[in-house]
Amino acid sequence: MSEHLIDAIDDVLPQTQCRQCGYNGCRNYAWAIAMGEAPINRCAPGGQKGIEALAKVTGHEVIALDPEYGHEVPLELAHINPDTCIGCRKCVAVCPTNAILGAPKRLHGVISDWCTGCALCVTACPVDCIDMRPAPFEWTHEKALKARRLYREKLQREKLAYFRAVCCPKKFGISGSVSKKAPSWRPSPTPSGRVQVRFLSRKCAITSPL
Repeated sequence: MSEHLIDAIDDVLPQTQCRQCGYNGCRNYAWAIAMGEAPINRCAPGGQKGIEALAKVTGHEVIALDPEYGHEVPLELAHINPDTCIGCRKCVAVCPTNAILGAPKRLHGVISDWCTGCALCVTACPVDCIDMRPAPFEWTHEKALKARRLYREKLQREKLAYFRAVCCPKKFGISGSVSKKAPSWRPSPTPSGRVQVRFLSRKCAITSPL
C-alpha cells in the first residue's frame, strides 16, 4: 500500500469529516479505499463529482453513490437556537473543526466559515437546539483544505491531552479518570492488540494494552 495513494485519495475527498461513509474521518476512508476495504461511492458530501475524482485517482470504474450512506444535497451549515441552548458543550466536543464556540452553561455559537456541514452536532445536542440551514456559499477545494487543517489541529490537541492524562497526570495537574480529560481521542491498537504511545516529553513513553 502506497502512502502516496492514500494522500491522493484524501486530497479529493471533501474533508467534511462527517463519518457518513462509516469511517472516522476522511483520512480513514481514504486508507480503506487504498486498502481495498471500501468502495469509492460512500461519500455523500462529495457527490457524483467526488466519485468521478476518486475513480480517476484509483483507477476504479465510476459508480453511483450508495444511498445507504447518504444522498447528495446542497451544503448546509449548523445553526444554534439561542433560546434553547443550555451550554452543555456536547456540540463543541464533536465538532471536527472547532467551529462551535461557547463556555459551559453559556450560549454557544457557530463560526460559519469553519463549519463543514457534517451535522455531528445535531445528533449530539440533548435539547435539539441545532438545525442545519442552507449555506450562503459553495464548498470548494480551498475550504476543504482549510477544514482538513483545522481537523488535524484539533486531533493534535486531543492527542496531547490524552498523553498528558495517561503519562504525566501529576506533572500537568490532572486528576480524575482519563475518560473525563480526553474523551474524543484514543490511540488505535496495533494488529497485536496493543498500543504503543510516544509522548513528546523525554520522560513520557508508555506501552499498554487497550
